[in-house]
Amino acid sequence: MIRTRLVVSTAALFAVFVVTGGALAADPHGKGITMYMQMGGNPGDGATLARQTGAAAAAQALGLASLNEQFSGWAPEKMIEQFKQALAAKPACIAIMGFPGNEAFMDLVKQAVDQGFVVTGGNAPLSEIQGAFGPRDFGYAGVDLYDGGKLTAERMIEVGGLKSGDQAMVYGVFSQAERGQSEKGLADTLEAAGLKVDRLEITQEANSDASLAVPVLAAYVQSNPDLKAIGTQHGGITGVLAEVLKKAGKKPGQITVGGIDLAPATIDGLQSGYVNVTLDQLLYLQGFLPVLQCVLTKAYKMPGISVNTGAGVVTLQTIASSCR
Repeated sequence: MIRTRLVVSTAALFAVFVVTGGALAADPHGKGITMYMQMGGNPGDGATLARQTGAAAAAQALGLASLNEQFSGWAPEKMIEQFKQALAAKPACIAIMGFPGNEAFMDLVKQAVDQGFVVTGGNAPLSEIQGAFGPRDFGYAGVDLYDGGKLTAERMIEVGGLKSGDQAMVYGVFSQAERGQSEKGLADTLEAAGLKVDRLEITQEANSDASLAVPVLAAYVQSNPDLKAIGTQHGGITGVLAEVLKKAGKKPGQITVGGIDLAPATIDGLQSGYVNVTLDQLLYLQGFLPVLQCVLTKAYKMPGISVNTGAGVVTLQTIASSCR
């Protein structure tokens, strides 16, 4: 954790240096640079807004000519189409998310890099692509997904007093390439502690619109009266879990809940006691850093910078200080 904080702090200080340097220079560092950036979900939703805000702040501070946001409802096939659209527009930089996987993106990224465009990644990794193009431009701003899920599970066990033999359910996108490592880390860690874990796949419909999962999950909770814990690494789903438990007739604390992000609904869930633990993956940084990567590479040939933004969790005991 010390190393992670050091990396993030170094990146933040470098960002301050670049931003203030640009303010003093005759021309901003990002002058003339256009960028297309995949934001993930839907405009303004709880798992996306902070990323939008961070990217917009970086674009303004660095003086980009334009920042074009792309929203996919977390649909991998749409992310591929968006990359093709971005490539056709011939911007200076493109920032992508790893949900479609290395195989789906590899040839497209190579095509873009060969044409002189800067490509970088965020939120969900593309390890093979980063290995191939990191020395040139491909960075990563996001969580080490397996470790993030592991940390969430560890704190769920601690905060909820979970023990061997307890029944748990993990709801996630297990099937999505590297993205599924997040829920896998959570489920594996609960199982390693002796819990009986039911792994449920999020449908693409619920992945894009978390409200569609509410009746499904409420019915699951009601049909499993011995359920002691629910875990997910989906920000939108985390935001609806308090509503799920209320519809299922559960009181705060009856089921230990672990999730991800600090959307307004998740903060409400923490404060009410329905959500016990949430991984804070610093979505603002996940928006800011890819824009910074774009400018540093375009202006100074800087190679890819990798920053693990998931250093800790927020609980009922710490939410007050986090929201000051």
